[in-house]
Amino acid sequence: MSYLDKLFSVAGKTALVTGAATGIGRMVATGLVRAGAHVMIASRKGEDCVKVANELNALGGSGHAEGFAGDVSSEAGIAALVAEVKARAERLHILVNNAGISWGAPLQDFPYHAWAKVFGVNVTAVFHLTRELLPLLDAAASDEDPARVINLGSVMGTQPLADDAYSYAASKAAVHHLTRTLAIEFAARRITVNAFAPGPFQSRMTAFATATEEQAKHVGNHVPLGRIGVADDIAGATLYLCSRAGSYVTGAILPIDGGQSVQHGMTLFKE
Repeated sequence: MSYLDKLFSVAGKTALVTGAATGIGRMVATGLVRAGAHVMIASRKGEDCVKVANELNALGGSGHAEGFAGDVSSEAGIAALVAEVKARAERLHILVNNAGISWGAPLQDFPYHAWAKVFGVNVTAVFHLTRELLPLLDAAASDEDPARVINLGSVMGTQPLADDAYSYAASKAAVHHLTRTLAIEFAARRITVNAFAPGPFQSRMTAFATATEEQAKHVGNHVPLGRIGVADDIAGATLYLCSRAGSYVTGAILPIDGGQSVQHGMTLFKE
């Protein structure tokens, strides 16, 4: 194995990726499977997870995927998912809390219940699922190779931008803060906790704005680097944080946004 392979290898590691049947979760799972990890894919639609797992296994990578149902929107659903994972694995090297939902409505029409619904999946589930899987993460953790937790934040949790998704933006800011909180608490356990803060990618959640190539190009024109994100952008960040290369990184909110997190319209002296 070359130096480069050793540095970024996840071969033999076991991972759970929630909400991995579509979008960024699928991109994460694809990168891990192709790089040699055993990846459990869970979302509310178990049949979709089984289908995606079969598709990833057909890519010919050195890893393996298995899919099953897992609903993180309730305490009972989280308990059932934890039991399923414990039945399939004795240790968990990588947990990716990717499952998330959004809600969009004008300020004057934004419903009360949308806050509880969005925060329940995007924040509460991240905390409780991670806590309940700590025994498996502890079993995989070591000084040389910590266990890894990656939470899905968003550029909307970094910038004061709602675009009518008020509860979503606030929930992602909460994910960023929870990530930092857990990072310091888990450090002694040799578990790193980091978050992705993606900008625009093609996914089911952003299909209203990125479904066609023309739409994607239009959105990309508003990104400093001139394009929306692609699968390799997520895969590369995942392999970095989950391999030897990222073993000394914890509490980071990694922007994968083409420069949007530092974009502003301010000018001081230049016209």
